[in-house]
Amino acid sequence: MTFTKLERFSRYKNDILSGLTVSLALVPEAVAFAFVAGVGPLTGLYAAFIVGLITSAIGGRPGMISGATGALAVVMVSLVATHGEQYLFATVVLMGILQMLAGVFKLGKFIRLVPHPVMLGFVNGLAIVIFLAQLEQFKIVGADGVKAWLSGEPLYLMLGLVALTMAIIVLLPRLTKAVPSSLAAIVGVSLLVIGFNLDTRTVGDVASIAGGLPSFSLPSVPMTWETLEIIFPYAVILAAIGLIESLLTVSVIDELTDTTGQNNRECVAQGVANTVTGFFGGMGGCAMIGQSMINVNSGGRGRLSGLVAALMLLVFILFASSLIEQIPLAALTGVMFMVVIGTFEWSSLRILNKIPVSDAFVLILVSAVTVWTDLAMAVIVGVIVSALVFAWEHAKHISVDMRMNEAGSKVYELHGPLFFGSVSHFMALFDAKGDPEDVIVDFRYSRVCDHSGLEAIDTLAERYTKAGKKIHLRHLTEECRSLLSRAQDLVEVNVMEDPHYHVASDKLG
Repeated sequence: MTFTKLERFSRYKNDILSGLTVSLALVPEAVAFAFVAGVGPLTGLYAAFIVGLITSAIGGRPGMISGATGALAVVMVSLVATHGEQYLFATVVLMGILQMLAGVFKLGKFIRLVPHPVMLGFVNGLAIVIFLAQLEQFKIVGADGVKAWLSGEPLYLMLGLVALTMAIIVLLPRLTKAVPSSLAAIVGVSLLVIGFNLDTRTVGDVASIAGGLPSFSLPSVPMTWETLEIIFPYAVILAAIGLIESLLTVSVIDELTDTTGQNNRECVAQGVANTVTGFFGGMGGCAMIGQSMINVNSGGRGRLSGLVAALMLLVFILFASSLIEQIPLAALTGVMFMVVIGTFEWSSLRILNKIPVSDAFVLILVSAVTVWTDLAMAVIVGVIVSALVFAWEHAKHISVDMRMNEAGSKVYELHGPLFFGSVSHFMALFDAKGDPEDVIVDFRYSRVCDHSGLEAIDTLAERYTKAGKKIHLRHLTEECRSLLSRAQDLVEVNVMEDPHYHVASDKLG
């Protein structure tokens, strides 16, 4: 696709401005997730910078933003509390290596196994998680060290500034789209707070973001088998969560932009980014659906937007920390509330009573598990439940047409798949004692899907043989014939008519 000079300028401008907007929203998120993981704020900021920079440069989904995330932080906290920060860095390096291997072996394609109701549940669950995370901004630590909800004038001021931020984001695009409305809202509300010296919490009240360049160092852990036993389970979980969240976010951005990302390339990029991050004192990360939504909605479509966001974050750390620390948390909370509204699939509420009950159940289940546990567990649960529902429904689809042919043989013409779920119904279709001496079972309109189906055919043939009756098995594939142990000699071979397909069976090992 070719663009004119004006179109290229517009794209570059949109990428730069949206990247700047994202960088401002990254600061409190990275700091907050660092605290969740039990590490310092710079550990989260360095991760957001390095992961964001590398994935934007070489990742498979231009326009997607990656950085430190809460989904990973909640897993890291127990490791840091038990073994310390250095073990976290070693784990992040191993996590990155596992993710690179996933990309090299092209495991990213398995994201296609995630059903649409699971996707909707994932999006809705993350929207709720983002919303709940923002409620922390309405709390303050008291003198006794316990968090309490804001009240009185501070609460009203916070709510007013959040509402003003959201109003600017909604109304400004009706006047002009020259500047991303989220950026304009952050700058406008910040100037209002500074100009009128309003007493509200700012980024600086959370933590100082001033620091230097991240420096290379090997994780200070013993290079022993015991260390590997400690970090490997965490690395596997983190790698899985990171890839699942990243690849599902790729799917969401694909749908929003009507383009197609490269899943395996994104796996490799996430792996490279996390490996490098572990060597530079970062907590690791993955795709961030909230910041990615801000970027896309602000006009960011190319790699430049992610690069600008990462580089501006580094600029803030090195040179502009005093300015960024003056940004009111209310402005960033308002931006994230708009992300929640844009992320949540409101249409899923309208279709709940129109889609199959099983799909509605999976959608709600995945949303709930995402909120209560973590994304990886939610997606795994959703896929398993969907697979079980699929198996149950298709188990009922096997049927038989029975007739007598001109030779006096009884013909069973099967319809539907023969697999573990339909085996019991398949066996109940036959009457070995009451059938005539000669029986034909025709598999022309059926398909043997797995080892359970093969065992059922063997068992059926054995029943008829013990009853002293002849059974003929027609239209089985060559592979089926070779895998059958007891009924192999009963199959009638017709080279012209027998089908060709493969059977999933443990006999093929």
